[in-house]
Amino acid sequence: MDKSVKIGLMGLGTVGTGVCKILQDNREVIFERAGTEFEIAKILVRDLTKPRAVEVEEGLLTTNPADILEDDGISVVVELMGGLEPAYQYIEAALSRGKHVVTANKAVIAAHGARLIKLARNQGVDLYYEGSVGGGIPIIKPLRESLVGNRIEEIMGIVNGTTNYILTRMTQEGAAFDEVLKEAQALGYAEAEPAADIEGQDAANKLVILASLAFQTPISLHQVYCEGISRITPDDIAFAEHFGYIIKLLAIAKRRANGIEARVHPTFLPKEHPLASVNGVFNGIFVRGDAVGELMFYGRGAGDLPTGSAIIADIVDVLRNRRRDSHHRVETLWTHIPVKPMDDVGTRYYVRLHAQDKPGVLAQVAASFGAEGVSIESMIQQGRGQDQPVPIVFITHEVEERQMQASLKRIATLPSIKDIANVIRVEGGMPL
Repeated sequence: MDKSVKIGLMGLGTVGTGVCKILQDNREVIFERAGTEFEIAKILVRDLTKPRAVEVEEGLLTTNPADILEDDGISVVVELMGGLEPAYQYIEAALSRGKHVVTANKAVIAAHGARLIKLARNQGVDLYYEGSVGGGIPIIKPLRESLVGNRIEEIMGIVNGTTNYILTRMTQEGAAFDEVLKEAQALGYAEAEPAADIEGQDAANKLVILASLAFQTPISLHQVYCEGISRITPDDIAFAEHFGYIIKLLAIAKRRANGIEARVHPTFLPKEHPLASVNGVFNGIFVRGDAVGELMFYGRGAGDLPTGSAIIADIVDVLRNRRRDSHHRVETLWTHIPVKPMDDVGTRYYVRLHAQDKPGVLAQVAASFGAEGVSIESMIQQGRGQDQPVPIVFITHEVEERQMQASLKRIATLPSIKDIANVIRVEGGMPL
């Protein structure tokens, strides 16, 4: 065994607690697999007096980041604070001082990943971030290593447990969005301020990381189209069921001949698709490579022990590399592939309108679609509304976003149309 390696842990919240618990429960097997003794030498916390969910020696705790960053005896820094700052500042400082870094910080890696990877390479140290996407699901390492012989064509994932829980409950019970959100908040699945989850921002950060690795090109958060689930209603869920689909919030990245698609939005997904059966707070990530074909990664996407498991695996990889006097270099061969603007992305669409129930309305709507080159695949008109508007639902053939938006503008001006209730993109072929 080498001399014991000292680790500085920055953050002792949910994930930091999980890391400590795993180290306590599985210490012997982890040390054996790492091939090196290691110890947590210092833990950065905000409050020294706060009660902890895990037992740690009082002398390990500090509120001063310099106790970790400026200690030359600490060679590995594990950042588990979350948020963009000061986490980014600490990670950059650690790498600059020649320390290996393990993090689960999706915000930092999404915003500054390319720069930090370059810095780690120049300093001859490792930067690992398996826990930043998918909690305990191994997805970063397969993209970095196991699938390097593939040209990745597509990644499509359910990467936010909060929104998946909400949509699952709406689907299974016919409940309204607001009702299920309050329930998710009461259970601790949703934050008191849930915008980052329900508006898709959390999923967009994770997609930046996955797509950048999969396509070996730097992608910025502003290049990802982002739309949340707050407009989904029980009516949309019911119409999806009628057509043979289920609604999921998907993070989607596809390689096309003229660039990369990167988008997060609610999606009609055929029930036969592997992701359609990913329910509750679970995550699922579907990957398609030219050599390997279709792969599915499934598991708990958050939590102390699942994410802690990913952190421990990264720590072990760092220690193994350190023993071999090497460091990770896989994602340093960056290319520059353009990201397509959303207007140029082609998908099929579900469109739900409310219209007056009178002759000629369907013809007017069809003409508005046709004027912008949008063709209709399926259509439903329900009921006789008398004086009340009735729902009319369309599923279109594939068309570019700009054409769909132009046709919706035309439809909105029709006197017989009360409103365009919702528009949801459709992935996959026709349901079986």
